[in-house]
Amino acid sequence: MTLSRTNGKPALTFWQIWNMCFGFLGIQFGFALQNANVSRIFQTLGADVGDIPMLWVAAPLSGLIVQPIVGYLSDRTWTGLGRRRPYFLVGAVLATLGLLWMPNAPALWVAAGLLWILDASINVSMEPFRAFVGDQLPPRQRPLGYAMQSFFIGLGAVVASALPWILERLGVSNAPGVSGIPDTVRYAFYAGGAVLLGSVLWTVCSTREYPPETLAAFDHAPVEETAVDRPAASRWGLLWLAAGLALTAVVAFMRLEKELYLLTGGMSVFGVALLWLGRTASRGPAAQVLGDLFGMPEAMRRLAWVQLFSWFALFAMWIYTTAGVTQVHYGSSDPHSAAYNEGANWVGVLFAAYNGFAALAAIVIPWMVRRWGIRISHLVNVWLGGAGFLSFLLIHDPRWLLLSMVGVGFAWASILSLPYALLSDNLPAHKMGVYMGIFNFFVVIPQLLAASVLGLLLRAFFHGQPIYALVLGGASLFVSGLCVLRVREPSACGVAA
Repeated sequence: MTLSRTNGKPALTFWQIWNMCFGFLGIQFGFALQNANVSRIFQTLGADVGDIPMLWVAAPLSGLIVQPIVGYLSDRTWTGLGRRRPYFLVGAVLATLGLLWMPNAPALWVAAGLLWILDASINVSMEPFRAFVGDQLPPRQRPLGYAMQSFFIGLGAVVASALPWILERLGVSNAPGVSGIPDTVRYAFYAGGAVLLGSVLWTVCSTREYPPETLAAFDHAPVEETAVDRPAASRWGLLWLAAGLALTAVVAFMRLEKELYLLTGGMSVFGVALLWLGRTASRGPAAQVLGDLFGMPEAMRRLAWVQLFSWFALFAMWIYTTAGVTQVHYGSSDPHSAAYNEGANWVGVLFAAYNGFAALAAIVIPWMVRRWGIRISHLVNVWLGGAGFLSFLLIHDPRWLLLSMVGVGFAWASILSLPYALLSDNLPAHKMGVYMGIFNFFVVIPQLLAASVLGLLLRAFFHGQPIYALVLGGASLFVSGLCVLRVREPSACGVAA
């Protein structure tokens, strides 16, 4: 199994890396079905397009809560099934149940609740997969490992996103059923449940994990514990709490959009958490996660800005592409019309396309890293994505939007791999899970920000036209590319097979 050693940890073969990443095929299959179809389900069940961001807030909030907890627990888990694999399996079973139930939701509030369950379950599986690469691979192979995950993410999402469109071509009815949900969507979710569970089982059964003492022997990252500056935590807590309360009062006094309470409330809660951290003597999970967040490595602080602008753009795409394309390119905002459902299916094809291009990009990215380094490769990729987002405003024939998806696919593959490769070399093995979970804050926070302000920005500056959410997303990706230049390039970023 071990052909060579890099920094002491055995280098894995191509097929060993394939097996350990294969579960991401199913995780992304479920995630892509959710992204491409949940807005459609919400609109079919009576949601107004202006309320969609708030209904979607379940997805980022569940990640904010679940991933650090799962990371913390998995760092401290060792069972007969290993360290991370028990979480892969439990999350997959719960996510499969969510996929089977979602297209049968009888009412909007049930669908919104199921999104919480589905996304939380996917997060239970997804977070340990990120730490799994850091556990198993030496630093030189980590870009390859994360690129392999991006490949499976793209491959799984290609089929998942296009599945309603494919099923319609195979003769399955795309007309609204009794509940308003077409059979194409229902059967796609059923298939997704089977693929998700099967692929995760493959990884669970075909891989093994290093026990904690072996990982500790291989570890070359800093091992010192985070020393919390409690007076500084208290000062920052007061600042965040005061800002959150003040902005809440402004929103209430000026009768601004209710979505902004999500943002101001989050600021207040974060302030209270930091105040508690500054005064508590607890060494429990909450205190340790907050302490690691407050004292995170400098590389993570800089990467946080890269993630913030990247995921703001992605969330804008996921929640507004269906509404934007059906309105602008198909001329309908009525979810019960034939034109709307034709456009919604085409959005599924577009989402399949960007994931397909992401799978191809995942093959190219290791070459880019060898030639240009991680930072410049990531800048190029996210700028390609920004150009793709902006082109939605310029392209009028929906078929040509497939060209836009080339850039989006490269950005997606890069966002899912290169920031994690930049980060993992700066993390100690015994905290790989919790830090990967904390890093997810900077995936979640921009999504909460988008849910809070996108509706307001569209109504205030763009006459409520959802297509302009993609324009804002494109601009955000250009800023993300500039931010990555502030992150230090690892000394060894080549990719070994």
